[in-house]
Amino acid sequence: MFIHRSIALLVATLLISTTSARSDDGSVVRVHSGLVRECAAARSGDVRVFRGIPYAASTAGANRWRSPQPVDPWDDVRACDNFGPACPQPAYPKESIYYREPEPQGEDCLCLNIWTAAGDAAERRPVMVWIHGGALTRGSGAVNVYDGTALARQGVVVVTINYRLGPFGFFAHPELSSESPQHASGNYGLLDQIAALHWVQQNIAGFGGDPGCVTIFGESAGSLSVNALVASPLAKGLFHRAIGQSGTAFRPLTTLAAAEEQGQKLAGDTALADLRQLPADKLIELAASRGDGRAAPIVDGWFLPAQPLAIYAAGKQNLVPTIAGSNADEMTTLAPVASRPKTLKALQAQIALLLGDPAAVNRLYPATSDADAERAYLDLVGDVTFTLPARMWVRWTSQAGSPAYLYRFTHVPPQAQSAGLGAFHAAEIAYAFDNVQRLDRTVADADRQLAAAMSAYWVNFARSGDPNATGLPEWKPYTRDGEATMDFGDQARLVAHVRQEKLDLLEGLLAKRLAPQTN
Repeated sequence: MFIHRSIALLVATLLISTTSARSDDGSVVRVHSGLVRECAAARSGDVRVFRGIPYAASTAGANRWRSPQPVDPWDDVRACDNFGPACPQPAYPKESIYYREPEPQGEDCLCLNIWTAAGDAAERRPVMVWIHGGALTRGSGAVNVYDGTALARQGVVVVTINYRLGPFGFFAHPELSSESPQHASGNYGLLDQIAALHWVQQNIAGFGGDPGCVTIFGESAGSLSVNALVASPLAKGLFHRAIGQSGTAFRPLTTLAAAEEQGQKLAGDTALADLRQLPADKLIELAASRGDGRAAPIVDGWFLPAQPLAIYAAGKQNLVPTIAGSNADEMTTLAPVASRPKTLKALQAQIALLLGDPAAVNRLYPATSDADAERAYLDLVGDVTFTLPARMWVRWTSQAGSPAYLYRFTHVPPQAQSAGLGAFHAAEIAYAFDNVQRLDRTVADADRQLAAAMSAYWVNFARSGDPNATGLPEWKPYTRDGEATMDFGDQARLVAHVRQEKLDLLEGLLAKRLAPQTN
């Protein structure tokens, strides 16, 4: 599947030693590059934890802006006691709800973490590979709420990964494209995800996982990544189900030519060889000073042969059962306060800019006074950015012949109540992982019960492609006529046609902007 020479070499290396060896108690496992030992201090009952296993080589120096390279084998047993370094990234502002204490960082960051309760390598448990969010500029697989212990106790093997971010993961340049046999550059962070999935295919059996039953799931930029992986021919066969939480790649993406032009502006007069030797923190500063600091997938003709929107609309994506959804109050933590309209006049101007037809929108997103303007704006932008694309994802999946399930997370977590944030962006993660106890705040029985239900749906889906099981409210597949949606509110309940009139209106107004592109 990989054509690029370096990735082909990585895959060839992974194919070596495909027979995994384990100690009798599962504390030591052979992977393709050597033996790894669990983190005994992190063991919880029968759940074993392996932290910081490298799936590709360091990306420093000459490997910066190259496809992921093979790991050098090691002779001794590698102690997997610590998470690997986070990929280089700027910190969230301290006032952000997403701020957390900085992790060690470094370019030798392409590592993954595993939670498993399998007693024997032959158990072949379903595998769930988590792709973290953070706008493709921040995050890691080591965040506390991503701990896989609770999911592993429900019978799956959980894997979290790191991948390159920001200017390290999504920098394109004509010279980099000329180095590539595919004449493509950028998308290095997504190629990292592909390499991690190849690693899972070749090694997860040693941890009791089934390489033939892999679910990729992620939130925000992680969900966008899942959406892009489903669209990519390079990912075909590497996973068998997909879960997207609040994110798609359906907005028009940058073409390779445009991304190369942006890369030239970032590089300026600095030679590529010198950029590869620039300290990581200096490169982050340079990117911030010469651009807007954002990162996004590129339609490079290789990882993405066309716009994801066009791929899905044509039914040419990798057809796998899919769960996708969004949260009720996504924008309360995402829309900068300074940019929110404070008056009806400002709201009308924003709607005109976004959709071109304020009159049509006013009826469904009513604002009768200046005091209503901000709430109407947040609802509208949340639907445009998250709710509508999630519906498009499951609709196109269903039309292409794969089961698809739509959800809406409306529960207000305890930490959001006092701030008035509602069911904010990323609020559902602790519930999907059954980790509400890790929120370090008082949680009620309703939180624990919702987390038990939501995580059970996720695990059931990973096991069979169907989230349903005895004891849970029935979750019907999405169809265009029925539009079944699982509402994760104070309890899980099935509803239909959620925000249908609003979404139909927006889809019509955005049709020209969202029209599938061929480039």
